[in-house]
Amino acid sequence: MGLRLWLRLLTTANLVQTELRKRLRTEFDTTLPRFDLMAQLERHPEGLKMSELSRRLMVTGGNVTGLTDQLEKEGLVVRDADPADRRSITVRLTPNGRRLFDRMARAHEQWVVELLGGLPLAEKARMHQKLGRLKQHLREIVRP
Repeated sequence: MGLRLWLRLLTTANLVQTELRKRLRTEFDTTLPRFDLMAQLERHPEGLKMSELSRRLMVTGGNVTGLTDQLEKEGLVVRDADPADRRSITVRLTPNGRRLFDRMARAHEQWVVELLGGLPLAEKARMHQKLGRLKQHLREIVRP
């Protein structure tokens, strides 16, 4: 039963993620990785170091650099060098980046609500609770 549950979780997550990717591309001409990077920066208005972005997004530094290059060219993020350590770069959203992200985040939330709308609220609450217990169990047995 464990394997069947894992496959069901994976399939469900992939279906939702595929649809979100499609809608971000269609509505905002962007990608999920760009959205995720901007979401991290939105939570940290003071900005995040490139290494911290890489850690939070669970991707290589090269991936973060590529995404940041694109977003910087579009005027959505800026890079600031650390005066104490010029090798350390902090990235933050520009006002235009923040406005765009706010629009994308509102749409993203509506899409997720719509995609999960086929379940009654009580069922969603039970599923959330059970997945929380599974998450806690995994944190106890899986060491980083």
